[in-house]
Amino acid sequence: MKTWIKRTLIGVVSGAVLLGGLSACGHRHEGSHRSQLSQEDAAKWRERLLDRAGKELQLDAGQKLKLGAAFDQLREHRNTVVAGLADPRAELRALVGGERLDRARAQTWVDEKTQLLRGDSPRTIGALADFYDSLRPEQQANLRAWLDRRGHGFWRS
Repeated sequence: MKTWIKRTLIGVVSGAVLLGGLSACGHRHEGSHRSQLSQEDAAKWRERLLDRAGKELQLDAGQKLKLGAAFDQLREHRNTVVAGLADPRAELRALVGGERLDRARAQTWVDEKTQLLRGDSPRTIGALADFYDSLRPEQQANLRAWLDRRGHGFWRS
């Protein structure tokens, strides 16, 4: 297969996966999207997560502050990526709406989102690293155990 075909297919598949992931990650059981949460609802969601994580990992006040900063940065990072995408599925439908896939539009979209991710990633990684590095070894082990279970049940009551 020719190199340009491989690259195009990889770009399109990556874009579709990213769009699908964004729409899946933004979905709540109540049918709303986190990107559409009011500031008040977002603050409640954040506090609930901080409370549950704090109890499960037995976080001290400093660690809770760092976790809060990491949550805030992750939300900002996500909002940066989904900015301008009122409906990710509509964007995907636009790519495949014609007789042929709009390769130029797909590549432009992937390039734009990749650039956004690259620009915002150092702050997000820094916030996550600050939190993780502040954990004691047993807290890190608990977090790794949760990741091994893929998050099933860890944050749920």
